[in-house]
Amino acid sequence: MPTPPRSPRVPASPPPGGSPPRRGRSGPSRRPAGTAVRRKRPRWAMRAATALSVVLLASAGIGHAVLSGLDADIARVDAFKDMKNRPRGGHGTNLLLVGTDGRDKITEEERRAYRLGGAPCHCTDTIMLVHISEDRERASVVSLPRDSYAETPAHTDDTTGERHSGHPIKLNAAYAEGGPQLTIRTVEHMTRVRIDHYLEVDFTSFMKTVDVLGGVEICTAQPLKDSYTGLDLAAGTHRLGGGQALQYVRSRHLDGASDLSRMTRQQRFLAALVDRATSSGILLNPLKFREITQAVLGSVRADRGFGTDELLALGRAMRNFSPSSSEFTTVPIGKMGYAVEGVGSTLKWDPAASERIFKALREDKPLAPHRKAPAPSAAPVPVDPRQIRVQVENGTGTSGLGKRVDDALAATGFATTRTPVNAADRTAERTVILYDPRWDRSATSLAAALPGSELRPVKGQGATLKVIAGADFEEVRKVRPAEPPQESGTVVRGDEVVCGKG
Repeated sequence: MPTPPRSPRVPASPPPGGSPPRRGRSGPSRRPAGTAVRRKRPRWAMRAATALSVVLLASAGIGHAVLSGLDADIARVDAFKDMKNRPRGGHGTNLLLVGTDGRDKITEEERRAYRLGGAPCHCTDTIMLVHISEDRERASVVSLPRDSYAETPAHTDDTTGERHSGHPIKLNAAYAEGGPQLTIRTVEHMTRVRIDHYLEVDFTSFMKTVDVLGGVEICTAQPLKDSYTGLDLAAGTHRLGGGQALQYVRSRHLDGASDLSRMTRQQRFLAALVDRATSSGILLNPLKFREITQAVLGSVRADRGFGTDELLALGRAMRNFSPSSSEFTTVPIGKMGYAVEGVGSTLKWDPAASERIFKALREDKPLAPHRKAPAPSAAPVPVDPRQIRVQVENGTGTSGLGKRVDDALAATGFATTRTPVNAADRTAERTVILYDPRWDRSATSLAAALPGSELRPVKGQGATLKVIAGADFEEVRKVRPAEPPQESGTVVRGDEVVCGKG
C-alpha cells in the first residue's frame, strides 16, 4: 500500500522583536530541548498534559470553521522576545509545556473536595519538553523535574527589575525570576534543544477537559492512598473524573520515590488521555470537539506564533496518532539531594545519560530506538522481577532440574542467585515458594511465573525467596511489571502503560 504524502510542516510565525525560528533542512539538525516540598504547596502536575491535548484533539482533522474564533480564547505571551544565541533549528517541532500554580481560580468547594489549600506560588510545578517528529509519527515527552539544578543565563528579574548575571537556581524558580522567557532560555541552555512553541496551562482546564472527555481510565497494580491529596484508589481499573484525576497526578506521598513516581503517573495518565481522545470517537463529533477545545483553551497561555492555523496543520498531520506513537521518560538524574548554597537541595542531571536523551531530540530520533516491547503473553505482576531475589533448590531426584528452573527464572527477569542447590528433601511432588510475609507482593509475582506452585510463608526468612522445584514443574511463565519502571531515564511507550494494552 503506498505511503500517503506527508502533511505540510507547521508554520511558525516569528514573535515580534524576536528572530524567526530556523526551519530548513540545511545545516546541523536541531531539536529546538527530591527535595521535600512544603505540605501546603500542591503540585498541579498535569496542566502541561492538557496543553498537549490541544495538539492531540486536533487529530480528527476537523475544519478551520470549527475552531474559528477560538484564537481569542488563548491568552498570549511574548515568550521569545529579543532572544539571541539560541540553539540551531532543525526538523520536527519542540514544545515546552509548563504548568503553573492556579489556586486563585478554584472555588472553596473544590479546595475542600480535592485538598487544594495553601497560597498560590508564582512558579512552575511541571515542565515537559515535547518533541513531535517531522514525519508526525512519534511524540517524545521528557519530564524535567522542577527541583533540577540549573544555571540561568543573564536576565532581568520580572518582579524587581534588577539585572542578574547567570547564577545557580532550581529549574522551577526560573519562572518567578524571568517568566516564560527565562524558563525557555534556561531549558535551551541546559538541553541545547531549540524550543519552537511555549504552552502554559492552568489546572482548571485540566479538570474541565477530563470531564468533557467523560473521564480517563487508569489502572494500578496496588492500592494508592495519599492523605495529602485525598487520593484513595483500590488496586484495579478506574475511570477518573477531572478532580480525582488531579489528585492522581499530583500525589507524591504514596511511596519513597516521591517526585519520580509522581512523574511516572503523569506519563501514564498522559498516555491514557491520548488513548481516550483518539480512540473514543469523540473527536469525530464537531460539537464535542469544539466543547473540548474551548475547555482547554480557556486557561492556556501560548506564544504569539501558535494559533489556530498551526494547531490545525499539526492536527491534520497527526490523524493516526495513538499511544503506541508516544514515548515517555524523565531526564536521567545523576545525583539526588545535590546541595547548592543559597538554593538548597537539588537534583543534578546525569551529564552523559541526559545528553543522549537531548541528542535524540535534536536529531529527530526515538529516545530508545532498540527497545523492544514486552511479549504480549507476559503476565503483569505487582513487583518488577528484577527486584526479586530468588534461591532455587531441586526438590526431586531429577538431575539438573534446579539449574533448569534457575535459568528459566533468570530469563524472565528474576534476580536468581545463579547457584541452585539440592534441597534436603528430594521427594517434593509440588513446587513450593517459601517467603517472608513482609515480601508477600514479591511472592505473588514469583508465583505468577510458576503456575500451580504453593505459597508458604516463613517468618524471618528475609528478602530472598526460595523456590523448591517439585516433580510437577513444567515451565516458567513470562511476567512483566504492571507499573512502568520509576527510574529516571527509563523510556516507556504509551501503549505499554495504557490499561489492557501493555
